Amino acid sequence: MGKLSSFIKLEGTLDGLTFYKAQGGYMVRTKGGVTKKRIMSDPAFARTRENISEFSLNAKSGKLIRDSIGILLNRAKDPKLSSRMLQLMNEIKDFDSTSKRGKRKVAIGLNTPEGKALLKGFDFNGKASLATVLHAPYTLDTATGVITIADFVTEQQLLFPEGATHVNLRAGMVHLDFGTGLFENSFSPENIIPLDNTVTTVVLTPTSVPSGSGFQLYLLLIEFYQEVNGTQYPLHSGNYNVLNLVDII
Repeated sequence: MGKLSSFIKLEGTLDGLTFYKAQGGYMVRTKGGVTKKRIMSDPAFARTRENISEFSLNAKSGKLIRDSIGILLNRAKDPKLSSRMLQLMNEIKDFDSTSKRGKRKVAIGLNTPEGKALLKGFDFNGKASLATVLHAPYTLDTATGVITIADFVTEQQLLFPEGATHVNLRAGMVHLDFGTGLFENSFSPENIIPLDNTVTTVVLTPTSVPSGSGFQLYLLLIEFYQEVNGTQYPLHSGNYNVLNLVDII
């Protein structure tokens, strides 16, 4: 049993390692309760040490993605987001076919079509998927991050919670470098429109185009409001608010 020294605090089991919170802090152990000293020195536990190393790299990659999204993330996420993303990062790093075991990286896995396909379409709120809530086609301009929903009828093409009177749609664009940990993001202004049968074309334009090296992530946020006496109140509906990673290049 050893103490987890990473700044990322985790609970759960992955690849035979159990991470848990104890009185002395966050701990890690194998199924048989082997000591940390043996895990870190015994040749029999070489695979375990490799798993620990990659587990830490995966967790950092997932946290970096969440941090890079900024203010949009608080509008639509679920309590299990960290663990869901950790599992996804673990799957993506398997597409790193060049690094040795224990050093495989999410960034290299994402450079493959298969890795990108796993992350594309990820819903940060597992209780509300884009495919379930939005029933209208949209287009994405990857050069500008602009998302357009043409001939949009909100009342007919959205699944919304009881009591909602308005919907807010926003686009996000993130430039993220896993190697340096640097990122730059940009979001479209809030676009709150009524839930009714009016036909409208929604154009969501980020205020700028982020620069830098690495990957470009494109996001779409859908959240619902209730208007009372002229004031819009967010419903914070966990079963309807959507934040989706619509593409990555």
